[in-house]
Amino acid sequence: MSEPAEQVFFPSNFLELFSIWNRFPHGLILAGGLEQIRNQGKHKPVFPENIISLSRLEELRKISRSERYLEIGAMVNLNQILHLGKIVPEPLVRCLELIGGPQLRNIATIGGNICHPLQRLDASGPMIALDAQYELRTAQSARWVPASMFSSLPGPPALTPRELLTRIRVPLEPWTYTWYRKFNTAGSGEAGGGILFMIRNEKNILTNIRVVYSGLSILREKNSETMLEGKRLPLDKKDAVTFIEKWKTCLSAFKDNEKSIFSGAEGNSNPELVKAQIMNFIETAIMRISD
Repeated sequence: MSEPAEQVFFPSNFLELFSIWNRFPHGLILAGGLEQIRNQGKHKPVFPENIISLSRLEELRKISRSERYLEIGAMVNLNQILHLGKIVPEPLVRCLELIGGPQLRNIATIGGNICHPLQRLDASGPMIALDAQYELRTAQSARWVPASMFSSLPGPPALTPRELLTRIRVPLEPWTYTWYRKFNTAGSGEAGGGILFMIRNEKNILTNIRVVYSGLSILREKNSETMLEGKRLPLDKKDAVTFIEKWKTCLSAFKDNEKSIFSGAEGNSNPELVKAQIMNFIETAIMRISD
């Protein structure tokens, strides 16, 4: 007997989930559901025939903490993370608190934010900067991958067929200074991405520095970070200028295909404006820790 044409499934464990997913490989995996109704422009959203809801998978709602890590289930919503308080690393807090309003953050899940198929949404940048890791699970196995490998390139996240993001592991090492800015692209009605600057210092020695931009893709200039690590604070102006120049070179390399890097999912943002915003942020941030 054939399966019904339209169904909504509510698996309560991974065994049920992957069994259903195997039967309906093209079924929609539904977390918070925001991306399914975003930009449809219809009073009644249109959904695929078969939906596999993750809402009853309690394993995906767990939050735990060890001495070194905070582990967050993929179905934890953004406000739940913020309500954890000081345990959450400041770079992640600064990002999440700028995502929509309280109502949206009560619906949006951290897994859904990370797994957007077309662009790297807000949380991807801080996760990469913090050296977070993601647990990816199939019916047969589970593996951990660095956030940087999961979402650093244009295109969909690095998930194999019928593989699910289940947990996020965030290191709890403290950072001395954090600055995050979310850009808006004038006239497009969409975000132009966000950029994070964070440093760690010990006895006025810069031990770590991270600058990560997340938009349609991820931008990070690792050579400039390595160059400054071990330098004394405040930085020498010459080192600060070199850092800025390396980022200018990095951005200029995308001149031919900049729309694939800096525009929004609809391709209607202003790449040159976003690049200017990035450079303005970087220049201001590095000068704050310079002579």
